[in-house]
Amino acid sequence: MVRGALKALLSLESDIAVVADVGRGDQVVEAAIASRPDVALLDVEMPGIDGLVAARALRDALPSCRSLILTTFARPGLVRRAIESGAHGYLLKDAPDYELARAIRRCAAGESVFEPSLAIEALAEGASPLSVRECEVLAESARGGAIADVATALSLSEGTVRNHLSTVIQKLSARNRADAARIAREKGWL
Repeated sequence: MVRGALKALLSLESDIAVVADVGRGDQVVEAAIASRPDVALLDVEMPGIDGLVAARALRDALPSCRSLILTTFARPGLVRRAIESGAHGYLLKDAPDYELARAIRRCAAGESVFEPSLAIEALAEGASPLSVRECEVLAESARGGAIADVATALSLSEGTVRNHLSTVIQKLSARNRADAARIAREKGWL
């Protein structure tokens, strides 16, 4: 429904044409290669792979296409991750509707379009203190599995999982692993 509404909104713009429409992140690159868009509009949360992973894959497969993230998540950590993934913009869905067409035009013209207050927060907050492996362990743990389940899923020993979770809890000043996952999600690190 949201994709349909976005297509209808963008079709009202005389200088913007929607050349592809997919509902899954793992379909983005294939559709972009087939249709050669100037700008790909992605959400952070997409089935298959998320929009940030899709933006990175798109950057590698079709560097001429610029990614613009359109999302509900006003999290500085996600803005930082979007930049690191190669996205050229990050716009919130609650922005006025005319801002979307304007952001697409600016991205197509080679500009970067990031919501200013979020960009400032992302810079002020800095990078995630968690390593890639700590994020993997925390994300798997947040799915609710026992230590043994996390260890099996990530091909680690239970002791290694406990050590990573202990480090994460300490780094985030969390009470437990559930609190650590909550903090990391709120910051946009997970």
